[in-house]
Amino acid sequence: MADDTAPSRDGHQNNGKKQIILNAFVMNTPGHLSPGLWRHPRNRTDQYKKLSFWTDLAQLLDKANFHAIFIADTLGPYDVYKGPANVVPALASGAQFPVNDPLYLVPAMAAVTKNLTFGVTASLTYEKPYALARRLSTVDHLSDGRVAWNIVTSYLDSAARNHGLKEQIPHDERYAIAHEYMEVLYKLWEGSFRDDAVVADRENGIYIASDAVRQIHHKGKYFEVPGPHFCEPSPQRTPFLFQAGVSEAGNGFGGKHGEAIFVGGQTPEGVRVTVDNIRRVAQEERRDQNHIKIIVGINVLVAATDEEAWAKREEYLRYADQEGALALFGGWTGVDLSGYPDDEDFSFSDSPRVQGIVRRWAATVPGTDNLPWTKRRIVEYLSVGGLGAKVVGSAKTVADELEHWVEVSRVDGFNLAHVANPGTFEDIIEYLVPELQRRGLFRTKVEKDGATAREVFIGSRRLPEDHPGSRYKWRAGEKIPKYQAEQED
Repeated sequence: MADDTAPSRDGHQNNGKKQIILNAFVMNTPGHLSPGLWRHPRNRTDQYKKLSFWTDLAQLLDKANFHAIFIADTLGPYDVYKGPANVVPALASGAQFPVNDPLYLVPAMAAVTKNLTFGVTASLTYEKPYALARRLSTVDHLSDGRVAWNIVTSYLDSAARNHGLKEQIPHDERYAIAHEYMEVLYKLWEGSFRDDAVVADRENGIYIASDAVRQIHHKGKYFEVPGPHFCEPSPQRTPFLFQAGVSEAGNGFGGKHGEAIFVGGQTPEGVRVTVDNIRRVAQEERRDQNHIKIIVGINVLVAATDEEAWAKREEYLRYADQEGALALFGGWTGVDLSGYPDDEDFSFSDSPRVQGIVRRWAATVPGTDNLPWTKRRIVEYLSVGGLGAKVVGSAKTVADELEHWVEVSRVDGFNLAHVANPGTFEDIIEYLVPELQRRGLFRTKVEKDGATAREVFIGSRRLPEDHPGSRYKWRAGEKIPKYQAEQED
């Protein structure tokens, strides 16, 4: 992506403005962030089980020059509301229940697109690194290097229970495990095969050179993995690395390992604090700031006029499901609101946790300073786009707001969530994208057909040299990887 003064990467001048990244934010479920909207006449998310649903969406986004489709995931149901362990409130609305594995969608979508990249969420808390390395390498091969991994450590008690634990591993320990997990993966992906290992010499019958594959012999606090990696090097080796942690430990992890960081927040001023913290950590890790892109989640409802956009929001609200919204709220916050009346002002709640959540919203959600936060109001707020920031209006209104976000928060782009699918993305492509292109804020074509995910986002096919994973590379001509030589010394 271009800097503030250079020509854009597609070769067109953009009037000195930074071009923004646009990703579509989805989930392999009938009800992602707008519970109940699966039954809207325009929506087809109940077809999430069909490959054609996903390939049609991928082709739409690819043609519109979107950078990526970012697929969220969760490993357990939202079962706090009316709990404990009660999944019923989520069922009618399909509120992130059921959820299919996102990784299997990628090869099919890659097969029908040229340039769209695929950010796939996968938790490292409940899967061994050797197995996950193989799965991601396989998909990196099948997508010609267009896969990105959104690294998460998981946060639901239901996921922990269903993976054999009585309770979650403590938050900061999950991140300590994650740091070692990444070390194992870098060794497998970057250090198992020498760069010139695969020769595929038909005449002499040699597929892989006999001295070019090596065990990694990892022995740490949490993992013991002899290796080597079971897949030959994929186009990127290490898939492009997304990360979505929002805590101090999460920001520290992202600043060290992440190449694109997904953040959330209600105002650009609030998000700027997170952005600055991530940049600070990256600087401490001696990473090039241009090698980290920060993407904020936002929900856009756009139409020909402001009035039409707000009318569309009102129409969507008629299909919203209160039980589903409160199930999502319970999963996201750990708070069960079932014992509260619909119109109690939570500013005066006897629950410090509820009070804290509401005060943060009251302080940050634009235009809500003097309105009480009640259960009814929380449902309305969550029902169209979830917890994230929201922009409603004409193409000019929305483009003005996105431009303001970039200027104030210093984010590099947006994960655009949908309310209806089909629907939301088609409206963005019809109304918003042309306006952003007219302003020089969004690319009109891609620089290189078939670029890898990392090339699309930061211009490099492999991990750049300032990334901590690059120290594990086994380069052509080396007897053993440099990091192993240092250990033996």
